[in-house]
Amino acid sequence: MKVPVVMLSSVTELHAYIDRTQLPQELGGTQDYCHDTWISHRTAIEAFALMVKTTAQTLQLFGTELAETELPNDAQATSNLLATHTEKKGQMKEDLCVALGQGGRLLESINEPLLREPDYTMNQDELENLATVQRLLGQLDETETAFDDFWERHQTKLEQCLQLRHFEYYFREVRSQLDVVSERVGSFSEVGISPAHAEHILRELNSQEEKACKLHHICLVLLPFIQGDLRRERETDCVCRGMECVCRLASRWCEEGIYILASQPVDRCQSQDGAEAALQELEKYLDTAAQHQITDLNAIWRDYDSILNPELREQVEKVFQKQVSMQEMFEKRRVSLKKLAAKQTRPVQPVAPRPEAIIKFPMSPPGEYSHRSQETRNAEDNILNVEHCRIVEVQVQNGGSRHSSLSEEEENLAVLRRHVMNELLETERAYVEELLCVLQGYAAEMDNPAMAHLLPSALLNRKDVLFGNMPEIYQFHKRTFLRELETYTDVPELVGRCFLERMGDLQIYEKYCQNKPRSESLWRQCSDCAFFQECQRKLEHKLGLDSYLLKPVQRITKYQLILKELLKYSKGCEGSEDLQEALSSILGILKAVNDSMHLIAITGYEGSLAELGRLLMQGSFSVWTEHKKGHAKVKDLARFKPMQRHLFLHEKALLFCKRREENGEGYEKAPSYSFKHSLNMSAVGITESAKGDNKKFEIWCNSREEVFIVQAATPEIKTSWLNEIRKVLTGQLKACRGKIGDLQHYRHTHTHSRIVKKGEEKKTDAVNSDPNSPSSPKQKGELPYSVE
Repeated sequence: MKVPVVMLSSVTELHAYIDRTQLPQELGGTQDYCHDTWISHRTAIEAFALMVKTTAQTLQLFGTELAETELPNDAQATSNLLATHTEKKGQMKEDLCVALGQGGRLLESINEPLLREPDYTMNQDELENLATVQRLLGQLDETETAFDDFWERHQTKLEQCLQLRHFEYYFREVRSQLDVVSERVGSFSEVGISPAHAEHILRELNSQEEKACKLHHICLVLLPFIQGDLRRERETDCVCRGMECVCRLASRWCEEGIYILASQPVDRCQSQDGAEAALQELEKYLDTAAQHQITDLNAIWRDYDSILNPELREQVEKVFQKQVSMQEMFEKRRVSLKKLAAKQTRPVQPVAPRPEAIIKFPMSPPGEYSHRSQETRNAEDNILNVEHCRIVEVQVQNGGSRHSSLSEEEENLAVLRRHVMNELLETERAYVEELLCVLQGYAAEMDNPAMAHLLPSALLNRKDVLFGNMPEIYQFHKRTFLRELETYTDVPELVGRCFLERMGDLQIYEKYCQNKPRSESLWRQCSDCAFFQECQRKLEHKLGLDSYLLKPVQRITKYQLILKELLKYSKGCEGSEDLQEALSSILGILKAVNDSMHLIAITGYEGSLAELGRLLMQGSFSVWTEHKKGHAKVKDLARFKPMQRHLFLHEKALLFCKRREENGEGYEKAPSYSFKHSLNMSAVGITESAKGDNKKFEIWCNSREEVFIVQAATPEIKTSWLNEIRKVLTGQLKACRGKIGDLQHYRHTHTHSRIVKKGEEKKTDAVNSDPNSPSSPKQKGELPYSVE
């Protein structure tokens, strides 16, 4: 079979055979695909999958070994066996933590594009990788939970065996002493040889009798004590383990419920079928509440007050509060979904038409109108409080159908707005609670003396680096933003005002994001330390601290999505302009955050970047250079092979940098930029088209002695950059004209004052001097000098 082979000399010719959407960006296409990233992710996923499989097999073998172990017959051997198994269990837990840490880092690496670009959409490969890693992490978490439950049972069995062996030891000791006494008593002769000998035998018998009584008393005291102690410990242990199991199930039930609420997109609930499906999902989940919830907290305190320790009591209270909060969120969501799922058909009640309504329908037959009027008069007696109804449907022939449909549409939009507002408030409350949990469960523990021995040296006095300004963010949301958002619960279309009023406060996220690379680097140094593991265990978090340190970044990007949804359902409403302005401001904050993250990565620039003015735009381009004084060969080579440069447009300068990818993971893999060249914006000119390519433009300076031909990725990017550069140049021109006008005004005023002053002096001299003097002016008003 013959296969045609086409030789292509340029990427442009390739586009004639293959669509751009099927080509990566390196070949001029639009498909966001990086083969190196794909290989890196697949290799890491396969390695992680192998680690999960190996860890599960190791835990299974260890569990089999524990189950088949025979219990020793003495206390020392039992104690040694318990210590050995505990040490092996610790090693297993370390392997689990290592696997979970690797999975968490891999998950962050896959989610990294979402952090760089909030509007980024994952392709199919990235979605599959994300689902695979999440599934493996879920399997690992289930394996860890099963292992922990098995270990608790095995440890309890060994501890009870140890107590039994101690009891057996005490029993043998008492029994041996009783045997000695019995043997001593049996060796006595019944009759003494002499009275003295008989008295000696009697004293010895009394002595042995006293010893026997003491031993008997010890047995009577020891047996109930050991039995009661074992029984109490067994009962306490059973109650505590049962309560921990109940708390674990209730907490897991709440987490799954919150996940269901967060995973229900607003778009899916626009239609009646979608709302009904979402409502059925909530109802089905709520049906399982009786099996997992803590129903009566007072009954638990009353029945188990003497058994529960303070830590378990605090855990029960925390889970119960979490359960109450989740139920409130579920109830609000149910109310919204029921309104969306309800059929918008109401009975149409005829009411008396107004005179203008009669004028609008002059063609109605007289008999029909009189009949309708009679029905109207009868209906008016049954209609009460009509003025309190929001919508009155008037059906006069077919004229009321349009008004009815418009009213239904407005009501549907109002329900959708309330649904989005409920989602905003629910996620805001959950966000505040998560921040508090991190600050109390991790940040505060760094100052806890009881945890000081677990804190690595790299974390000493580094709390501000690890958590940034998270306390400031928490205080703002807890005390200010959440409370103000709650005041707009009934008027969600006006919530844009709240965002506009607090837009200055939301700038605190820029500081947090700028510190994130340092925080990420510190976390990677200490992620496997015992301090973080102990804090995570106490909080019962499935994910590590790094996932919660990402919450503020995710939250500030979430706001623009919610505002977009509200704006879509608020067209024509009173606060739609405020919503649009708030959305633009939030997008501006995100852009400023993204730009600042790139700006702090510039290296090699001598001077202060702050002196260059505000950063307006930044992006990557292909750049060719031309120099009038350059050699022809160098010029031709520069034209043929472009340089890849990252441009930073400031108010006073344009920087050319070379992008360099750093090795590492997460933020450590963020690019850095090596400074190469800069242009003063006061000497810059632009040519909007170059070489007939709609994506190229020229930036030149010094009468085109130095020309930079810049190619953007798309014509739209080119247009936005040209508009921004044009604004800068226009602003400079206006400022220059203003300075020239001020200078001319200053010179005119200064010259006029000199003329007036000299004229007055000359006039005075003419009055006081001799009119026949040769030095006197010949003509009135003549000046002896010229004004330049």
